[in-house]
Amino acid sequence: MIRRILFTAGAVLFAGLAAAAMPTICGDCRMEKYASCGGFLEGASVDAKGGLWVVDLLSGKVLEVGSDGHCTTRGNTGGQPNGAKFGPDGQLWITDKQLGLLKMDPQTGKVTPLLQSYRNERMRGLNDLAFDATGGVYFTEPYGSSALKPDGRLFYLPAGKDARLQVVADNLAFPNGIVVVASRAKVYVGEYALKRITALPAVGSPDEFDVSHVFATTVGGVGPDGMLLMKDGTLLAANFDAGEILGFDPTGHPIGSFRVPAGLRTTNLAIRGEWLYVTEGSSGEVWRVRLTSP
Repeated sequence: MIRRILFTAGAVLFAGLAAAAMPTICGDCRMEKYASCGGFLEGASVDAKGGLWVVDLLSGKVLEVGSDGHCTTRGNTGGQPNGAKFGPDGQLWITDKQLGLLKMDPQTGKVTPLLQSYRNERMRGLNDLAFDATGGVYFTEPYGSSALKPDGRLFYLPAGKDARLQVVADNLAFPNGIVVVASRAKVYVGEYALKRITALPAVGSPDEFDVSHVFATTVGGVGPDGMLLMKDGTLLAANFDAGEILGFDPTGHPIGSFRVPAGLRTTNLAIRGEWLYVTEGSSGEVWRVRLTSP
């Protein structure tokens, strides 16, 4: 009986600590289930009208999640979509594990291939992407790399018809999620296999003394998956196989974490209005939490 009481008290204490883990971000951070789409959800993204979109790695589906939580298929890449972001052209740009860099017209569902190879070499599987202020796009190529074989790559495709694809880094340990920090001319890449978030100088960075460095590290799970940068500089990262969202301040110091109530495979993040949406892969569900400051 004493052991049971102690265990219960400990569980309540832990729950209390978890609930208040990031009060500046989401208060008590109590999450609610928003949608059950099935599959292995990734690529949470919000369009110009506020529509929430996700992709299913397993079926190739591109889905729009309505305000009632209903998931509607709007297209299919025919491959394995990993990441998705709406670009400056209003199209949904997709990094597909099998088919490379694609974009989809959200109105018609038409998928257009953009890049499948680099210097006559077929890409080894893309994961995530992020746009910079000029309309250029960064994207990660992790497959085949690992902690013991850090040869994953980060690419950059400038905006414009005559743009040439370039390699920003080619020695990354399973580069996964990515965000662009315009105010600091940096790019943060989640090196999933080494449990770290690495900061790299952005293409064209004016700071000649800037060097690549480890911005933050993670604990538990496998490593950082999708990431999101808030307006105040706070970085949020989905910690895959830990079922949690991690928070870091602009200097890389951890500010806390909170857990998804069910499932460990937190994959991606998106903000719409006053809500933060989180995709969980193993259950095919979308969870959300209300933000303290929309």
